[in-house]
Amino acid sequence: MHKFTIGVDFGTLSGRAVIVDTTTGEEVAVAVHEYSHGVMDEKLPDGTPLGVDWALQHPRDYLDVFSVTIPQVMKMAMVTPEQVVGVGIDFTACTVLPVKADGTPLCFLEKFKNRPNAWIKLWKHHAAQDEANRLNAIAEERGEKFLKRYGGKISSEWMIPKIWQTINEDPEVYNAADRFIEAADWVVWQLTGVETRNTCTAGYKAIWHKHVGYPSNDFFKALHPGMERLVDEKLSRKLLPVGTKAGTISAAAAKLTGLKEGTAVAVANVDAHVSIPAVGITSPGKMLAIIGTSTCHMLLGDVEREVPGMCGVVEDGIIEGFFGYEAGQSCVGDHFQWFVENCAPAEYKAEADAIGVDLHTLLTEKASRLKPGESGLVALDWWNGNRSVLVDVDLTGMIAGMSLVTKPEEIYRALIEATAFGTRMIIETFDENGVPVKEFYAAGGIAEKNPFVMQIYADVINREIKISGSPQAPALGSAMFGAVAAGKAAGGFDTIMDAASVMAKVKEQTYKPVKANAAVYDRLFAEYRLLHDYFGRGANDVMKRLKIIRKEVKG
Repeated sequence: MHKFTIGVDFGTLSGRAVIVDTTTGEEVAVAVHEYSHGVMDEKLPDGTPLGVDWALQHPRDYLDVFSVTIPQVMKMAMVTPEQVVGVGIDFTACTVLPVKADGTPLCFLEKFKNRPNAWIKLWKHHAAQDEANRLNAIAEERGEKFLKRYGGKISSEWMIPKIWQTINEDPEVYNAADRFIEAADWVVWQLTGVETRNTCTAGYKAIWHKHVGYPSNDFFKALHPGMERLVDEKLSRKLLPVGTKAGTISAAAAKLTGLKEGTAVAVANVDAHVSIPAVGITSPGKMLAIIGTSTCHMLLGDVEREVPGMCGVVEDGIIEGFFGYEAGQSCVGDHFQWFVENCAPAEYKAEADAIGVDLHTLLTEKASRLKPGESGLVALDWWNGNRSVLVDVDLTGMIAGMSLVTKPEEIYRALIEATAFGTRMIIETFDENGVPVKEFYAAGGIAEKNPFVMQIYADVINREIKISGSPQAPALGSAMFGAVAAGKAAGGFDTIMDAASVMAKVKEQTYKPVKANAAVYDRLFAEYRLLHDYFGRGANDVMKRLKIIRKEVKG
């Protein structure tokens, strides 16, 4: 009898489950559930307004993903609970929530349901930027060594600034929270009934180091006196490495999911990181970009280096035995969607409707007729700030070269090119700092579905691009770790390398750079880099000044 493993991937707008045959590596079924509450960036469910740069989510949506998608994939695959040997999950990060000691989210309690800081702060919640700025300044003043591991700056997207924002704005919520926990670890808690925390999110998002641990209590006290014992009182020093077993499906989770009680559950992981073995990367020098709403760039290395603007380097953070490097772009698919929703003219919408396609398809077709450089445009891809290599969410987007003859498809193409230039900045920064990028892989919805975008990327970075063989790379990677949690004796695998040898997938088709296009993009990238450094490294802070004015006016 064949055995199966299930991976559940929690994204920004939806969650999905995939069920995989551990013998053949075949992905037998996939189910997707869109979050009912989506991203709450304007108001809470009861109408309580949110401030600028807030991005919250509802814990109920995550539980619904389990109750909807897991039974669906088992039914579609005609698999019994007894055949499922393991479950793994991955999550966007840092996505963090305050809970009581039993795991109950504070936002579930009547007293706190109208308090924004009691809800889940999604990865792209940037309202803690003031705290991030002050944290970085204090860390620098104190000579904290951890800053260098994160490219010189801690991001507002990460755990400590978000927690600090909570105690600053609503100390009652902070004091009522028995735990602050990554959503990744919280959903595993809901499956096993036992709180466990993973070293991946702790290392990349919570300033934890394998040999040093968290920053000292004195550092947290320097941030806020009430946070002095944050780690011991509201986090945990007990962390489990990725690739290990968090526990087993509890009786309550068995009722929720239809899985068999006692089924192995893997330690939680991050969506981008878990995708590395899903494309068969188990050695250094191979970068994987997960290209979707945002992009995360992952790379294995043999040594620990300081790379400016990297999101972090964590020993054993992706695969045991290697240093896992992370960088990223905060706005990619969101970038293109913004343009379609706000800037496409009515006649384009009418044309798209007339031929039965969406606006993205129409704009892609029109943009594909243009040659590199033909539009005379260069854009900066900072519509949602810059995650790497500048690590500054207060930066905003820009397009240079506009004129009265500029067409929508030219702007659309320039925005795509801008994201490719951003990826090239990341690659070159790693290369220049002793962490070479020898091969480039891509996964995610855009990599899977949009050849036009991927050819632009190949031309811009001037490298061949290999594409994930699975449209659900994070879920596949999670399923692989679920199989490792189960172990070979139960029908899984003993190591992630063993799992990758059977389950990893890369498409035969690759994208190779066109020499003539690459030459033009070299020239355009030089212009991009000038603008990048001018607006991003302090020569002209107009973007930040405009943002301050906006905040003051909106109140």
